[in-house]
Amino acid sequence: MNKPNNKRRRNSQTKIEKAFVTLIQDKEINQIHVTEIIKIAKVNRSTFYANYMDIYDLADKISHNVINEVKKLYHEEIKNQYNSNDYLKLFKHIKNNQLFYKTLFKLGVENKISNLLYDNYLAQTMYQDKFIDYHITFFKAGLNAIIKKWLNNNCQESPEEIFSILKSEYEKKVNKK
Repeated sequence: MNKPNNKRRRNSQTKIEKAFVTLIQDKEINQIHVTEIIKIAKVNRSTFYANYMDIYDLADKISHNVINEVKKLYHEEIKNQYNSNDYLKLFKHIKNNQLFYKTLFKLGVENKISNLLYDNYLAQTMYQDKFIDYHITFFKAGLNAIIKKWLNNNCQESPEEIFSILKSEYEKKVNKK
């Protein structure tokens, strides 16, 4: 029986996801076909449809899985509604899972991560709640741009170096106040 979490099913899902992630690096999502995925993954069409409704469902599930991994990294902070501003955990995770993060950017869902990690309290304190939406937008765009550039460079710099770059930008701002 093909139960939702049995080893065989998880193995098939992993193969399908890896095939999709590989294909999306060079194609747009609307150019990818189930036939290509199952050929690369070496699974049957019925196996694909037993796990996913279509290509977009597959993309959503991959995005959801990566977001859940990030949530696990910051479980205590999320649970206690505390932001440690420790982006080093994220940068280490990105370096170890580059292809999946490149996929998030390719799918245009990278804001889901920056939404999770943005420190609203710090921003409200630093800017006295003045034009806060603009500051939030600026920070998220900057964080996403740093991550995207780093990924495009195949994460040549260490996670510590990228964290240092981000931290130095904040320190300059905090020290001006």
